[in-house]
Amino acid sequence: MGLYVNPDNTAFEMSRFSDIYVDKSMLISKINSLYRTEKRYICVSRPRRFGKSMAANMLSAYYSCGCDSGALFSGLKIGKDRFYKKHLNQHRVIRLDIQQFLFQKSHLDIFLDKIQEAVIKDLKAEYGDYFQVDQYGLPGALKQIYGNTGKGFIFIIDEWDCVFRIAKNREDVQRAYLDFLRGLFKGQDYVELAYMTGILPVKKYGDHSAINIFDEYSMVDPKDLGEYFGFTSEEMQKECELQGIDAREVAKWYDGYLLGDLHIYNPKSVIDVLTWKKFKSYWTGTETYEALKVYIDQNFDGLKEAVIQMLGNGRCRINTRKFQNDMTTFSSKDDILTLLIHLGYLTFDEETQETLIPNQEIAQEFLNAIEGPGWGGVVQAVERSSQLLQYTWDMEGEKVADMVEKMHSETASILKYNDENSLKCTILMAYYSARAYYLPPALELPSGKGFADVVYLPRQNVNRPALLIELKWNQSAGGAIAQIKERRYGEWVSEYTGEILLVGINYDEKKGHECVIERFVRG
Repeated sequence: MGLYVNPDNTAFEMSRFSDIYVDKSMLISKINSLYRTEKRYICVSRPRRFGKSMAANMLSAYYSCGCDSGALFSGLKIGKDRFYKKHLNQHRVIRLDIQQFLFQKSHLDIFLDKIQEAVIKDLKAEYGDYFQVDQYGLPGALKQIYGNTGKGFIFIIDEWDCVFRIAKNREDVQRAYLDFLRGLFKGQDYVELAYMTGILPVKKYGDHSAINIFDEYSMVDPKDLGEYFGFTSEEMQKECELQGIDAREVAKWYDGYLLGDLHIYNPKSVIDVLTWKKFKSYWTGTETYEALKVYIDQNFDGLKEAVIQMLGNGRCRINTRKFQNDMTTFSSKDDILTLLIHLGYLTFDEETQETLIPNQEIAQEFLNAIEGPGWGGVVQAVERSSQLLQYTWDMEGEKVADMVEKMHSETASILKYNDENSLKCTILMAYYSARAYYLPPALELPSGKGFADVVYLPRQNVNRPALLIELKWNQSAGGAIAQIKERRYGEWVSEYTGEILLVGINYDEKKGHECVIERFVRG
């Protein structure tokens, strides 16, 4: 047993017996199915504090022959798996946390040597009779051990990508690191399994990755591992019942990460709210808002408009495929937004290829980040939102129109009106406060005879009217209401809610904004 070779199970033991522990042990079954197959190279990327290290510690405790973990896994789901005992503490494991070798920039030019020295030192203690250190370093030592014993290793590497976060502008260091990983893994028979975790997927250079042998399980493509990082809705509700916390309030604050068909909660936020019994931003408190501001202040066409639309609980269609998986190579707003997905500030709907702000906690972080120069009157406009919502409920169309007019004026430097899409962006921002009472807005909701522009359906057990909003450009608000009635949008929405308000908003380039609000009467 060593620090890096065949480690003990202390790290997982601390998680296993914490006051709040959610059983993710069936991840082991998934990983076992990839052992010694062509798919044995796995890279799981998730935002910070999403359970990556806990999972890595669990896998190390399960596989490592340097410990006896039977008691730790007793009573967990994996115990019923038919291959559970076959692999339990039966493998040689090399467990690395790259960040331990690279916790300041001065280590950039030495950390690869230090990693190899540390692992080789542990290898000598257990397998010194089977190898001699040569010019091929760690890969050379492992090849000799494999050749002389016929047994390989399982590699578990945490924070694999910290090099790209610390050495953002040192391409020489990044390339040297990827070359090291390629030499360590690619084509090596001693690799029984390689499991890496980080915030970013594997870095791309040109048309291919320097270590393209890895399958990616990321925030934009979780494949079949989505449920094992973060809490599912069912897991959140179970823990809320045990701790006496209102699960609906937890959902309002922290729900929203989409991984395939799953709604996933950040475990840091859920555990903290269950522990302290107080609703506030926990995950975002682990990093300053400046980290977000640096990226959304980038000068790419459409970026600020996309942020404003998402602040209004809207969505933005993006192309994630061109992102180079680093924190410096950006060519469009899509690259920035894709990075924010991997960092956890946005989430991604794989089916629609759209991104959005996941929940109230993250929305507050965006509001913190847009205070100051460059964002016009967006913060002031958002602050008006609660009053606008009340005017809407009170059916005071003139006051709604006046409020939207002011918001337009305050954000004119960012939102330059030229069509209904720009008007829709303003309306989403104007109804920012609706997220406390309503589900995310449905945009262009099909009614059978056309599309309603924006529909807000109230959350469960919230006594507020649904809002059916139709937008017009250089026409009339009355015409918008007439279209709602003619195309029977209200009948479609009435299947899902009780009271409905019809809201028609028109922007005339000469006369400004006009709003008419009526209560829907079922025919």
